[in-house]
Amino acid sequence: MKQVQDYFGCLVFDDKVMKSRLSSDVYKSLRKTIDNDTELDLSVANSVAQAMKDWAVENGATHYTHWFQPMTGTTAEKHDSFISPDADGRVIMEFKGKELVKGEPDASSFPSGGLRATAEARGYTAWDPTSYAFIKDKCLCIPTAFCSYGGEALDKKTPLLRSMQALSKQAIRILKLFGHTDIKNVKTTVGPEQEYFLIDKKYYDKRPDLIYTGRTLFGAMSPKGQELDDHYFGIIKPRVQAFMNELNEELWKLGILAKTEHNEVAPAQHELAPIFSTTNVAADHNQITMELMQKIAKKHDLVCLLHEKPFKGVNGSGKHNNWSMSTNTGLNLLEPGATPWDNAQFLLFLVSVIKAVDEYQDLLRISCASASNDFRLGANEAPPAIISIFLGSELQNVLDHIETGKALKSNGSSFLKIGADVLPPLPKDSTDRNRTSPFAFTGNKFEFRALGSSDSISCCNIMLNTAVAQVLKEFADTLEKSTDFDKDLHEIIKDTIIKHKRIIFNGNGYDEAWVSEAKKRGLLNLASTPEALPYYIDPKNIKLFKDNNIYSDAEIHARYEIGQEHYCKVVNIEAKTAIDMTLKGYLPTISKYTYSLTKNIEMKKNLAIDTTYEEAELNVLSNGLRDAFVEVTSLKGALTHIPSKIEEASLYYRNKVLPKMESLRNIIDSLEEHVDKEVWPYPTYGDLLFGVR
Repeated sequence: MKQVQDYFGCLVFDDKVMKSRLSSDVYKSLRKTIDNDTELDLSVANSVAQAMKDWAVENGATHYTHWFQPMTGTTAEKHDSFISPDADGRVIMEFKGKELVKGEPDASSFPSGGLRATAEARGYTAWDPTSYAFIKDKCLCIPTAFCSYGGEALDKKTPLLRSMQALSKQAIRILKLFGHTDIKNVKTTVGPEQEYFLIDKKYYDKRPDLIYTGRTLFGAMSPKGQELDDHYFGIIKPRVQAFMNELNEELWKLGILAKTEHNEVAPAQHELAPIFSTTNVAADHNQITMELMQKIAKKHDLVCLLHEKPFKGVNGSGKHNNWSMSTNTGLNLLEPGATPWDNAQFLLFLVSVIKAVDEYQDLLRISCASASNDFRLGANEAPPAIISIFLGSELQNVLDHIETGKALKSNGSSFLKIGADVLPPLPKDSTDRNRTSPFAFTGNKFEFRALGSSDSISCCNIMLNTAVAQVLKEFADTLEKSTDFDKDLHEIIKDTIIKHKRIIFNGNGYDEAWVSEAKKRGLLNLASTPEALPYYIDPKNIKLFKDNNIYSDAEIHARYEIGQEHYCKVVNIEAKTAIDMTLKGYLPTISKYTYSLTKNIEMKKNLAIDTTYEEAELNVLSNGLRDAFVEVTSLKGALTHIPSKIEEASLYYRNKVLPKMESLRNIIDSLEEHVDKEVWPYPTYGDLLFGVR
């Protein structure tokens, strides 16, 4: 039996493979490109391409693809074989540097938000050498960025790389002021925890709503849900364990550091957590993970649901984006540290994040905004839609003392003098976690818990990287001109705490009192996606993106348009599916059942048998049938009055269409309790949540 260490990363063209297959000069040149973000010479690219092709073919690959992440939220790939014709009519296996570095897929059918006309089909993919190529399904996958003929970013990777570069540039400026002259780059790192549901495929195949929308649009709650808390960290069922075992093996072959697996709170819900990676690599790995989850589940007659709220009445699924900053020398900038100078440095980076989250809370909210995640945020299972930061009592105590200028006692520990303030060494786990906080400090990183389970992690990290980069730039501009570094450092830290402490909330985010408290503090409460998206094009945010070279004006407006259109399309598909299921499934079934009750009542009355039960049920079903027909007719009518302007349309779907869908659902779900399960047209919640045994 092979050990994990024997096959880990065997399908990845990683550093070990490159070192063994490339000449010393080529390898050094490639490493310089990867480590220092320098341009790759075409002659080096030719050598890398040859070695990459040879390695891929030896491992069974016949094709290659530029693997990219368009603004659909998923990945895309176009496969080309390595074969080229030779002089005698046969073929050779060939792959050149220009094919490695750049591809040209059709870009006309991907979302562009007006960046290009339908007739303008040309798009380009550009190799991202910082994310290793890998083999999937006998195809060499080359992680790439995707842009238009005019150079506009049409994907999620390009702006993510730009944001990482912007943060690195400004963080290095700060670190030089603390004497770190040897640091060449600062990378943001992420460990995205992934929640998901597994259900039996035979039940999934009979639910049109799951097939078309990813969530159940109807379904009465089963007698048992998650009340007993017996699923959380419970014994993993054999079928689920078999799935997890195969998933782990395939992820490990691809060099993905899958670490933790367990049952989550809701029945049929589970979680996978990886070890930290550089952010763009983590984003690539998370996309692969979601793809493999769905693919491998089918091999076990299961279906993996990544929708944020597939079942009403039980917890939905999120994705926890554990974010930090690390130097090329291995220094975690959010590690409090054991020495005074490290603590001073830590405090400056800490308050930079606090200021960034406060000033750009709207962008963080947008980064987790979707039609599906709107059902989850604030539902006593996920953080509220109000963005806030949790620091914990010990770190909060430190900031309070810095603000007031009072000395902080620490049981004989050494102290740091920053102007009039003192700071003791901080333990890594100085406080408990706060599961109700959207953005919580957890020792040496921040955990952004509001992200949806199906989302790409790229968007939230673009927002976070860019906002922090902007704040670090402001700090560096001041401190580089300083004639009294200690004094000005103290003033920046203290002033930032005073101005931005409103974003810090260490209490229960589920408490209703927090909503009114947040309003008093002036924090945004953007409860739905249509309310959040307009902040994308707020002048403040446009300036942020343009100043840091993340998005052009056109690229910002494109993403705003795509977000609005996607929301409208998702809700429209859901509404049409609800109508279809009602008219073709629920109403005919209920009508036939009421007819059978009527005939049963007639028969019993002829035999002088009591019909109290049948008549009561008939009354409930007949009235419900009428009400459901009225509601589904109203929903159909609502879809004929969609406003033409996209901003008005998204609000209309949110305020008019979704409530009608919910009213229809409530009627159908109440009738489910009165109809024989044997004739009910679709699998029930009991089947779906407890069907995997």
